[in-house]
Amino acid sequence: MHIHTNIKQTLMPRKLGIVLSILFIFSFINAAYATNAALDNHATTASENDAKRVFEMRTYTSHEGKLSALHARFRDHTLGLFEKHGMQNVGYWVPADTQNTLVYIVAHNSEESAKASWQNFINDEQWKKAYQASIAEGALVANIESVFMQATDYSPIH
Repeated sequence: MHIHTNIKQTLMPRKLGIVLSILFIFSFINAAYATNAALDNHATTASENDAKRVFEMRTYTSHEGKLSALHARFRDHTLGLFEKHGMQNVGYWVPADTQNTLVYIVAHNSEESAKASWQNFINDEQWKKAYQASIAEGALVANIESVFMQATDYSPIH
């Protein structure tokens, strides 16, 4: 009887762990299916807009020692102002092999809306204040490159 109790006490936590692991896996799979269903629904209802939607990849090369200040300006001011003016923040990256570069992608409803959004952003008083404050000790950016892109029909993002 004593051996049977020990086996039972040893197996019960294992069984519970297995059951909890299975439940976790099923909840993860369920969340993935829900996300895919939402994306599929978005794709069918927004297909006309997707045809015009463009992504803009911008690469900023900062002056020596100014990348952290550029990150602060984006973190504290720019991202919110982009959204305010109709630009969707997609992602921000730094190349693994470069010390002074910021690469980011924003999405626009169309190239025409991109032009309007940038014009409104540049003329925004909050931006002007943030920009002037950020360059008080010298310009942050040495060069900006911009490329407009459209998603392919097989791209997971439209």
